[in-house]
Amino acid sequence: MDPLGARSQFVDIQTLPTWPQQLEEDGEATSLEQGDGQDVPSPFPFRPDINSKIILFKGDVALLNCTSIVNTSSESLNDKNPVSDSIHQLAGPELRDELLKLKGCRTGEAKLTKGFGLAARFIIHTVGPKFKTKYRTAAESSLYSCYRNIMQLVVEQSMASVGLCVVTTSKRGYPLEDSTHMALRTVRRFLEKHGNSIEAVVFAASDTEEPVYKKLLPLYFPRSEEEERAFRPLIPADIGNSEGEPIVPERQIRISEKPGVLEDASEEENLESDLGQVGTHAFARMEGDVDKQRKQILQGQMSEATVQKQHQRNYSRWLCRARAEDLSDIAALKALYQTGVDMCGRTAMVVVGRNIPVTLLDLEKALLYFIHVMDHITAKEYVMVYFHTLTAEHNHLDSEFLKNLHDIVDYKFKKNLKAFYFVHPNFRSKVSTWFFTTFSVSGMKEKVHYLDSLQQLFTCIRPEQIDIPPFVLEYDARVNGPYRPPDSSSL
Repeated sequence: MDPLGARSQFVDIQTLPTWPQQLEEDGEATSLEQGDGQDVPSPFPFRPDINSKIILFKGDVALLNCTSIVNTSSESLNDKNPVSDSIHQLAGPELRDELLKLKGCRTGEAKLTKGFGLAARFIIHTVGPKFKTKYRTAAESSLYSCYRNIMQLVVEQSMASVGLCVVTTSKRGYPLEDSTHMALRTVRRFLEKHGNSIEAVVFAASDTEEPVYKKLLPLYFPRSEEEERAFRPLIPADIGNSEGEPIVPERQIRISEKPGVLEDASEEENLESDLGQVGTHAFARMEGDVDKQRKQILQGQMSEATVQKQHQRNYSRWLCRARAEDLSDIAALKALYQTGVDMCGRTAMVVVGRNIPVTLLDLEKALLYFIHVMDHITAKEYVMVYFHTLTAEHNHLDSEFLKNLHDIVDYKFKKNLKAFYFVHPNFRSKVSTWFFTTFSVSGMKEKVHYLDSLQQLFTCIRPEQIDIPPFVLEYDARVNGPYRPPDSSSL
């Protein structure tokens, strides 16, 4: 079923009042007198730039036209709750099929799908914890992870806005006020440190949830200095660390994995020793001497399976590091992002060459970001679109970096990449790419397709399925003329 009736209900977030704009109707908040002693600075000071991004919406998160909305579900991603039911109803049956491919989601994680029939382009699925007083610490940490991973995905995928539902459903037993504290403080801390590219965060609340949000929002997003002073005494003593994460003293004690198992420790030392002999550059340390390994295979000194296992361990280490490191500065470049699908329904990833400041870029962090963004994408077939449009000398990635990247990434990256569309190439870039795909990497040459115009690209990916930077559109229109749909002559 669809939606036309439902679509008329979709809410344009541009028409919603921001949190500061609600100050007048909630004016009684600023007149609260909390007593003397308000000279202590608030850990959440008045920040107009952050407040302007916050919207409180009383209604169904599924109706918002944000770039993405959040769905709260179970680990099998088939939970029945009001939020999830509404999202599934409006998104349509394609969402259910897509969720089956994800093979579940662990508590605290966040996974991404398309929005299908929703106004939102993407849905971020997360699993909130079950709450038991005995295991309160674990529940708090898991809930923090939910919100943190949601916000991290928003930044990594260059999303302008996100609609947040209450992640913890009533049947999971998490106290609403406690969970709201966690949601607000995590989002506040994230916006402080990594939120430059985010334009709007919408907290969608039901009739019973809205009063709690209105009560607690001034603690974390005070709309004036007076409101900051008035609500300072109501801020909980435990506000987590600088990221809003709950502080658990026990976790500050480093415990070695599998203590006493000498074989594993020895194997780890040997691996690190091998990597240490290969040179000081980060990429060399990541992979080891590939040529030496191949020679050892030919000489029967090292089996193919052993090399693959070592490679997988290396990749897993860097993936774990990528998930833990702050990569928001790389994400802000908007040089790599997910868009729609191609004609075959395969996910399309976009690379914008002009947005890569190679001379200023931390290449190691760039690699970590690439791995982090691409890891879940490459679990199934995908295509990449590279816009070479108006790239300058300082935007060109060194072929050695690209070769190392190719050697480091997991096998699925190479196997499931079905096409690489190289848009607006020049003669030099064609020659460089030919040499690179012929002599440096195997299996790539036949996947590269040079496209001189967007008209050619649109025969592979429909225009509405790809987000194209404005400067690319302007360049193509100037060089190749305006885009004409194939059937325009028959209209």
